[in-house]
Amino acid sequence: MSPAPTRIAPAQPSLVPLDSIKGRGSAGAMPHRFAREQREQVDDGWGTLDQQAAEERLAPATQVIEEQAKKIVTSNQSPDIAFDYSINPYRGCEHGCIYCFARPTHSYLNLSPGLDFETRIIAKVNAAERLRETLASPRYEPRSLVLGTATDAYQPVERRLGITRRVVEVLAEAGHPFSVVTKSAGIERELDLIAPMAARGLVSVYLSVTTLDHELARILEPRAAAPARRLRAIKALAEAGVPVGVSVSPIIPFINEPELERIVEAAVAAGASSAFSIPLRLPWEVNPLFQDWLQRHFPERAERVMARLRDMRGGLDNDARFGTRMTGEGVWAELLRARLHRIARKHGLRTERRPVELALFRRPARPSAQGSLF
Repeated sequence: MSPAPTRIAPAQPSLVPLDSIKGRGSAGAMPHRFAREQREQVDDGWGTLDQQAAEERLAPATQVIEEQAKKIVTSNQSPDIAFDYSINPYRGCEHGCIYCFARPTHSYLNLSPGLDFETRIIAKVNAAERLRETLASPRYEPRSLVLGTATDAYQPVERRLGITRRVVEVLAEAGHPFSVVTKSAGIERELDLIAPMAARGLVSVYLSVTTLDHELARILEPRAAAPARRLRAIKALAEAGVPVGVSVSPIIPFINEPELERIVEAAVAAGASSAFSIPLRLPWEVNPLFQDWLQRHFPERAERVMARLRDMRGGLDNDARFGTRMTGEGVWAELLRARLHRIARKHGLRTERRPVELALFRRPARPSAQGSLF
């Protein structure tokens, strides 16, 4: 791990009741699970806590911290995930999706999985160079690769930094297959790169569409593209010949779950040719963050939502077992799978990942030591 991010001062944990922060998913910088210190505040009668609460409701600015990554390609060791390698050009994600399973990764940086995850974005500025070195190595064997598994590779800061684009340029040069899941219409900027790759069977894209309700999207994933904009991105990709599918993930009972069929129908109308969904997961700090969100936005449904989730997770808030963690178990999980398969059959959609084309891979030129000095 590069030492630079560890020097970032985390936001002070919020110890006062907070309302929602405009443009952010979480309502405060909750302490992470490795925190050694906890603060306790006492009302001194001078309105100090009220003042702090008001200040913390102001939308904090996003801070981008550049990192020189030592490694960019990560090998997958999980038997229930259908890819071999992943690349995450960023740590954290400005989209602010309250349910994001990657939030706990900020704990390893001594940062809050709450507000810090959305506002302190680590940018791996040398990602393309590290990727080129990896692919050029004689020891590297091309396999299935996914771009953006613990972050959104096309989150807002990508427009300015272009780290993901440079990564895709290296993949295109090497003829290395990859897939990407994103909530951002920013992937349209890559059509000049990915459309030719798609024609060679090297690319597949999934747009994550969790709801068609603009108001729900605004509080669920506040800085992601609006649902209608994501559907237009599906259309643009499909018209360019890029295989594109829809991810209706996560499925949250009584929140976006009733929309499952409507979302798939809308994606099909836009040009989607495949679909998949995953029930909500609540690992580590995501659990209290999500339950706080439920109480703030849907207090009347909170108990039912959690009860249904526990029905699908063996009575627990979260089930981390391989296999069932991605599918859930029990009658309600089976019903969700049946609903997805029924709508997929109706429209002839794929529900499995596309086969990977490996025969076109060619090792890229390794940067010369002299060239790297300039």
